[in-house]
Amino acid sequence: MTRYWHPFADMATVSRDGELVLRSGSASSVTDVDGIEYLDATAGLWFCAVGHGRTEIAVAAAAQMSRLAAYSTFGDVAPDVTLELAARLVAMSPHPDGSAVLTSGGSDAIDSAVKLVLRHWELLEEPSRTTMVRRSSAYHGMHLGGTALAGIEPNRIHLADSGIRSVQVAWDDADELDRTIRTLGAEQVAAFFCEPVIGAGGVFAPPDGYLQRVQEICRKHGVLLVADEVITGFGRLGEWFASSRFELSPDLITFAKGVTSGYLPLGGIIASPRVMEPFWSTPGHTVWRHGYTYSGHAAAAAAAMANLDLLESEHLLDAGDRLEGALAARLAPLTDHPLVDEVRAGVGALAAIQLDADVLGARPGIGNRVVLSARQHGVLTRLLASGGLQISPPLVMTDHEVDQLAERLTAALDDVV
Repeated sequence: MTRYWHPFADMATVSRDGELVLRSGSASSVTDVDGIEYLDATAGLWFCAVGHGRTEIAVAAAAQMSRLAAYSTFGDVAPDVTLELAARLVAMSPHPDGSAVLTSGGSDAIDSAVKLVLRHWELLEEPSRTTMVRRSSAYHGMHLGGTALAGIEPNRIHLADSGIRSVQVAWDDADELDRTIRTLGAEQVAAFFCEPVIGAGGVFAPPDGYLQRVQEICRKHGVLLVADEVITGFGRLGEWFASSRFELSPDLITFAKGVTSGYLPLGGIIASPRVMEPFWSTPGHTVWRHGYTYSGHAAAAAAAMANLDLLESEHLLDAGDRLEGALAARLAPLTDHPLVDEVRAGVGALAAIQLDADVLGARPGIGNRVVLSARQHGVLTRLLASGGLQISPPLVMTDHEVDQLAERLTAALDDVV
């Protein structure tokens, strides 16, 4: 019996059937304790952009740990590498005059963003702006704030009342956002949270013009726009931030995952000058009473710096563009498979192989059987909330490996039919 309680797991089944125990990884593959190698179709959990086994990051983190592993960044103290990372992140964002809040991961970043939004409006003497607008199919992490913003209903079902006010709009309907703000009254609405491409909810790319339109609506009503780039940042869409690809200038950008490629936990927020202003304008006027023990953790910051170096030196943002085309081309034939409804691909190094809803309804558990079949054919993937298979490989995945991925997934689906 396992003593580890796995996230999002049926532990009775895991305890009965056992775990897949991994030991090592290299580039786009991982290997289990029995020596069986698997293509990593999900980059761990969307995060391993530069691939597994990168000793450059391990060496950088170890070197930092040997000097100063960590220190509190409360008040006016910070490790030098933390300040270097913050400056680098801000410079590559749509807000080069902004500032970076550093956290331990994406869920931390979302909860921090919720608190920052509310405090921002309090300081501007608009305390009635407390309602957050979320989208259907959205995933914003699993802390309290992120759960309150979830558009994936099963993730909200056990949250009776978080104390965070939120309303939901359709993920692809900008006009509904406008109507909702008007109905509530703009003076009641604090922020709109939006993934540039919805990830865990099913890999849904925005309709043409949608993101530009929601930005216009938020500006018109004075509502803060929060771009959740925990998944879409750091090359996943061929840019440092997807906001740049879509010509967005969000008030806040949350990030995590690809900033370290998962080598150490790190996340954060890029805050625009608009959001910063009431906090930064008058010394002694106000303090945002928020932060974490490991905010700006020095070893994590060093890992991030080494990871960003690799993304730059190996031109892995360009690889995101390459994989965008390769995944779309090689996975497209799966749309003809009897178990598949559609393949969503063509916006970044992201895709979802959507299993047919009628099949999912008629054959309970078939989605999990497809995932296990893929594992038997040497591919690690997982089932998204939509009933689709997640495809978000490391940016170092080669075109040949994309071919292997498509072939193995086809074989896995054939076995389940």
